Amino acid sequence: MGLRANPSQRQKRLGQELRRIREESGVNREAACRHAGLHKPHLSHIEAGRTACSETRLRALLDFYGCADTALVEALVDMSAASGRGWWSEYRELSKGRLWDLAELECGATAHRSFQWMFVPGLLQTRDYVSALFANSVPAVPPEDGARLAEFRLRRQSVLFADPPPRCHAVIHEAAFHMHFVSRKIRRAQLEYLVEISQLPQFTIQLLPFRSEMPPATPGAPFSLMDGKAAPLCTVYVEQPTTPAFISDPAHVEEFAATFSRLSMAAFDPLDSTLLHATSSYRLVQHLLYIL
Repeated sequence: MGLRANPSQRQKRLGQELRRIREESGVNREAACRHAGLHKPHLSHIEAGRTACSETRLRALLDFYGCADTALVEALVDMSAASGRGWWSEYRELSKGRLWDLAELECGATAHRSFQWMFVPGLLQTRDYVSALFANSVPAVPPEDGARLAEFRLRRQSVLFADPPPRCHAVIHEAAFHMHFVSRKIRRAQLEYLVEISQLPQFTIQLLPFRSEMPPATPGAPFSLMDGKAAPLCTVYVEQPTTPAFISDPAHVEEFAATFSRLSMAAFDPLDSTLLHATSSYRLVQHLLYIL
């Protein structure tokens, strides 16, 4: 079997996790190769995500490394067995695969946590909001490309309504609803949609007001945390002006998780219109609807 020229994020993450477990166990590459009947370059390619690893060999390696986390073992087996093909395969022309990686990771996540300060998170945007963003994008994209990108984003949202659905926790800065790159009508409809979906049990939506006394360490870039089927498999997706970044290093993931926790504590209570005494996020939404 030939080597993969461009491993997917899932394939790279599987290899990285195998290497992390091996190194933490104190097993060197030579000993692992002898145990699994592999040549040293073969294991190097597996750990780089450039080639596959059979379930039998994968379980043998994890057992040799002393990995006793059953949930992690089964999650890695599932990652290895995945074909990588899904609805996103229909969009091969988009973004050199980065968007496919995002869609595949989102579909495999058990929970989504996101922070946005200028936009509503992509998974929570209405059709009109998405269309307006791509119509006014800078740099401009041809209308047909914008329509294709908008369609892709809307299809990503289906993951939040799967059976069973993953948890979705979003912290959105109030600034996102004062931006004029979408019309007042669209912003109002977007706010009403957030109120509507907040009544579903899988959603936790908080607004971070302008008057929040956030410390200087507030992140400058929006980010999302996607929890895997086992705790060590959380991945961070950071939106950047050039190439978005996927972060899997445990220490860095923990930093983003701590930042999200801090943002959640600084934000208003979760949006909920069903309570007798409306939450502060809901009161802010009503204020925004009034002034828009």
